Amino acid sequence: MGTYDGSILTDTKKALGIESDVVIFDSEIIMHINSVLGTLNQLGIGPEGGFEIVDATEIWDDFLVTDLKLSPVKTYVYLRVRLLFDPPANSWTTVAIKEQIEQLEWRLSSVREDAIPVPVVLPDEELSYELDGGII
Repeated sequence: MGTYDGSILTDTKKALGIESDVVIFDSEIIMHINSVLGTLNQLGIGPEGGFEIVDATEIWDDFLVTDLKLSPVKTYVYLRVRLLFDPPANSWTTVAIKEQIEQLEWRLSSVREDAIPVPVVLPDEELSYELDGGII
């Protein structure tokens, strides 16, 4: 099995410590995964039109389009789903997970910015601003 051909749902369940044949929590975990994938989409990660899973058939390759620099997405999805589905009882652990999430968001955003440079848009005409009755 390659880096991105695993099931998003199954891999996330495995990281949460849930066996793949235990399906009682699937609808809740799917809901949380889709929420996290929506957040990633807002960060510019994933398919342009958005992405969601409905069962264990959607694989990481469907979402990541085999970009190896985005492999931290798997950890990000797990950590965010963990906080939503099974938050730690210890506040220190929660803080540590939130710090990891913030670092991953920063790193993933950096990868996206390197891959998709933001175009610089210059105004067509010179702008003037009025400040306290005078024009600058």
